[in-house]
Parts: sequence; C-alpha cells; structure tokens
Amino acid sequence: MFYLYLVIAAGVLLLFYMFIEAFRNRLIHHPLTFEELPEGLNSFRIFFISDIHKRRVSERLINKLTKPVDIVIIGGDLLEAGVKQERLEENLRQLTKLAPVYFVWGNNDEEVNKQWLETTLLRHGVTILSQSSEIITKSESRIQLIGIDEEYEQLDQREINNEMFTVLISHYPDIIREASSMLSPELSLSGHTHGGQIRLIRFGIAELGGMKRENGGWHLISNGYGTTKLPLRLGAPQQTHIIEIKK
Repeated sequence: MFYLYLVIAAGVLLLFYMFIEAFRNRLIHHPLTFEELPEGLNSFRIFFISDIHKRRVSERLINKLTKPVDIVIIGGDLLEAGVKQERLEENLRQLTKLAPVYFVWGNNDEEVNKQWLETTLLRHGVTILSQSSEIITKSESRIQLIGIDEEYEQLDQREINNEMFTVLISHYPDIIREASSMLSPELSLSGHTHGGQIRLIRFGIAELGGMKRENGGWHLISNGYGTTKLPLRLGAPQQTHIIEIKK
C-alpha cells in the first residue's frame, strides 16, 4: 500500500507541475542579424504571441517587456469556442497598448462567429492579414509583413515586393514551408503545434518549437502562450517572443 500511495502522490505532483507550467509567462529574446538590412530598421523589435486560446494575457507578461516594441503580431488562435467577449476585449487591450497589432487567422479562431471576431479586432485597431501584405515604415526604411492562412494560393503576388525585407506570418508551420520557396522571406513566424504540449522525453504529437534556419531564412515556430483541450504542459514550455532585427 505504501508504494501505491507513493505512486499516487507522484502522479498528483506531476499533474500540479504540468498545470503550473501551462500558466507561466516566459518571454524569449531572439536577436537576429542581417547584412542587407536598411539602416532605419536596425533594432526593429517584434513582440510575437500565438495560441492564446482561453488564457488571459497576464500583466506579468506585459511587465516583462521592459523596452518598447515596434509592432505586435498575433500568430492565430487568439481564442476558441467558449471564450467570452470580456476575455477577448481584455486581451486585446493589453496587446494594443504596446504597439500596432497585426493578426493572422488560426484554426480555432474559426470556432466562433468570424464576423463578430473580425469586427472586434477592427474596433481595437488590429490589422488583419489574410492573403495580404502591409508595409511598415520606420526612419524612412520599410519592412513588409505578409499574412497567409491555409488558402495562401489566393495571395496576389503582384502586391509583393521581393526586394523588401519581408516577414511572413502564418498560423501553420507547414504553410510557411510551402510558401517560403515562393516568397523568400527573411523571417517567418508561426505557431499551431504547441510544441506537442505534453511530451514524454523527446516524443510528442508535434515538433517542438524554436528558431530554425529554413529555406534561406529564419523560421520561428512558437510553442504558444495557451493550451488546448487540457490546461497542462510537459516538456513543451509556454513561449512568447521578442524578435529584435539588427544590421
């Protein structure tokens, strides 16, 4: 009986640890250097957050941003079915007070009324990138954001400037990989996988997130801020990101 109680106690402690891991507020700094970067974009800072789901964007996380950022990018799955409007509004207020916000659609965003979500985003001044691009100017230098979803073939490439420093954003890592050969971005941002969320040693249902060198550019796959199904994490820590672009 002693060993049975010991196993039960260990299981309870493990579940408690996994629950705590799911609600941490990690902010990872990624300094990236590029030789052919316009001078005005030196130290361009992006705050990237993906897969928020049901989580509240914590004040503790916001307080970790000790330096201003130039833009905020939401990499999809801002919410899911069952998230109340008050939670969505609160999260958007937290993010939009940092810098201009850009958003790409994720699969769980489709679980709610899309028109309602789109209207709420626009009311908070969020720019929706869906098969579209946006040019940001800083110190007379320009950076191009391209947002795509699963129907990325609908992107009008005539609007794309291949000579400009480009950040490609999609919720889906595989879509990034398919589109990168066509768009040749210097930096790509995605989420969706949660890093597997619960991993046993090295094994999980999806690849672990991280900054990877792919197709001649950098590809950041985030483990995400929230969780899906169960509020538990193991071996795939929660992540948000500061990407600092330097010359």
